[in-house]
Amino acid sequence: MSDKPLGPLLLVVDVGNTNTTFGLFEDDLLVANFRVETRRNRTADEFYALMEPLIRRCGYSMSGLSDVIISSVVPRAVYPLSRMTRMLIGRDPVQVDHRMDLGLTLRYLRPEEMGADRLVNAAYAWRKWGAAVVVDFGTATTFDVVSDKGEYLGGVITPGITISMDALFDYASRLPTVEVSRPRHSIGRTTEEAMQSGVYFGYVAMVDGLARRILDEAGVEASVVATGGLARLIAKDSKMITVVEPNLALEGLAMIYQLVRDRA
Repeated sequence: MSDKPLGPLLLVVDVGNTNTTFGLFEDDLLVANFRVETRRNRTADEFYALMEPLIRRCGYSMSGLSDVIISSVVPRAVYPLSRMTRMLIGRDPVQVDHRMDLGLTLRYLRPEEMGADRLVNAAYAWRKWGAAVVVDFGTATTFDVVSDKGEYLGGVITPGITISMDALFDYASRLPTVEVSRPRHSIGRTTEEAMQSGVYFGYVAMVDGLARRILDEAGVEASVVATGGLARLIAKDSKMITVVEPNLALEGLAMIYQLVRDRA
């Protein structure tokens, strides 16, 4: 496949504890995205070697990148990604952290402890939906709350579904590993069905219960936005989730880059 004619080509990178997701934006439109396992010891050359064929497969070229923006909850990944960016475009990437002016008023007592992913989620959700609760199904399941005035009020962090399943398997020797999927009924008739019901319907109940409690405590009506790998699955039975946005982090990073560029 030959390289496509390029508009401004932005690479956005969302480094999570389990996976790293890359998104390519051409003229503010997400044209490709791909996901790799997060490994804390990857070098700049290894990132390049991973990304180059993935980008070329989509019909683009690494040499066509005009800028890069990174959100990372893994500090050790920032240096090699920054070094790769300098090699490609001759300058450092934009890096999201709590010191960046995203238009939010942070009510978090120690904002330096906030993961960059939560900042991205809150900033994007506020600009798109106003008051919002963002539920992100990642390594941890996080809830982030933003008011219609752009106040980041705080949130909730719980173990992710995969972590919970792994812990159950590790500490209960007679329990098997099972796939996270929607069971046909809540009363399991086998051990596997009982585990699937507990994980799936248990998480649906947790999401709905926490979202309702958060909204009551904040005293606001807000969109409940789900993102992350299992967002669509859990949303099937959730009574609180109103929006599913699988690419929220990537779209949020592109929006933040636009803010930075406009101010410059």
